[in-house]
Amino acid sequence: MPSNSGESPVHTAFRRRPRTLALELVESLGDRIRDGRIASGDKLPTEAAIMAEFGVSRTVVREAISKMQAAGLVETRHGIGTFVVGLGDSAAFRIAPEQLGTLRDVIAVLELRIGIETEAAALAATRRTQRNLEEMRSSLDAFAAALVEGRDAVGPDFQFHLEIARATQNPHFAEFMGTLGAMIIPRARLGAGEDAQEEALRYLRRANGEHENIYDAIVSQDPEAARAAMRTHLANSRERRRRVAQLSGESGAK
Repeated sequence: MPSNSGESPVHTAFRRRPRTLALELVESLGDRIRDGRIASGDKLPTEAAIMAEFGVSRTVVREAISKMQAAGLVETRHGIGTFVVGLGDSAAFRIAPEQLGTLRDVIAVLELRIGIETEAAALAATRRTQRNLEEMRSSLDAFAAALVEGRDAVGPDFQFHLEIARATQNPHFAEFMGTLGAMIIPRARLGAGEDAQEEALRYLRRANGEHENIYDAIVSQDPEAARAAMRTHLANSRERRRRVAQLSGESGAK
């Protein structure tokens, strides 16, 4: 909600916790890198642009960039700018894009997510804050808008799951999800025909409804319902891909 002074919600959020300005800036920029809004090889906005967008000082921007460099997210080329180099070389566990090249690979990651995100949803239901709920709602609204406008919904899809991880108030869940990044979100493959397009849209609408069920359980602070809704959501996605794998005859599909 905008403040009475007319400041943007982003500015207000950053000024509420002045001691963590640099860390929150790292989180915000890191989100953009992980969900693909800033791709590997892209140049970050200038210091002045970041200062203007987030309402922070040059000192805060430089401290945030320094932390991102230490994490292996970016590198600064003197006289040229700061560029994204990856998702963070310091991460002990990573799933590389080439490890998601087949349906069998995608199914394996969904099985991992079922094990972790079902418990994250239950914890989020008992620990979430009002701000966590607002961020989840914003992600859901962005997902729905993307469907209506025919745009890619991967970004808001991942953001919703990341916000649930944050709502656990256990940083390890959010760090794990951040390490995986938006590439773990399986997407309906849009075929060339009208039937394929419609089938993909049906899948996305169903996923959106499943997201709403998870959100409702977290709002109601019902950990068992949240756990069940998340398991249903991820298991449905896994089973859909198992059927596709069987139809395509992909080796190793279960």
